Amino acid sequence: MEITLAPEHEALVRRLVESGDYENGDAVIAEALRILADYDAELGMPKAAVKAEIQKGIDQLDRGEGKRWDLDEFLTRAAERRAKKSRG
Repeated sequence: MEITLAPEHEALVRRLVESGDYENGDAVIAEALRILADYDAELGMPKAAVKAEIQKGIDQLDRGEGKRWDLDEFLTRAAERRAKKSRG
């Protein structure tokens, strides 16, 4: 299988590899898919329900009710969860 990444996704993969947290791009994608599978299993919601929740969040942002999302903070928390999970 061959996958083409958008430039911003490719830059993210490169940044994660360069950080030393991942050996190569395949490891980044494997981790992303594992997180997606975990999320899907934990969420247990049909795709339409997920889309409805996303729209609800977009509507809240449009009303100024949201807070700015920080990619670095998200990645740090994800790495912490990953480390905690691997410890036991």
